[in-house]
Amino acid sequence: MDKDKKTVNKVSVEIFGENYVVKGEESPEYIEMLAAYIDKRMRLIQQRNPNLSTAKIAVLTALNLADELNKLQDDYDKLLKALEEERKNRMG
Repeated sequence: MDKDKKTVNKVSVEIFGENYVVKGEESPEYIEMLAAYIDKRMRLIQQRNPNLSTAKIAVLTALNLADELNKLQDDYDKLLKALEEERKNRMG
């Protein structure tokens, strides 16, 4: 058996009333957790904007998540830079 070959899981999930089969190397529980998170975020946007189409809700959800990811990446980069500075200061 090839040790490098990854197991691909197929997981059926529901997001915003639609069923999807998601294939991925992550555990089924992880994929289900991601789907539940997306569903929750879409429903929050729908509550605030009940007249938006599903497509617009999906795009707004994607923009919100991209914003969060970008801010987290900035925080991570700043933390790495601060740790590197601290390491340089300790060395000399």
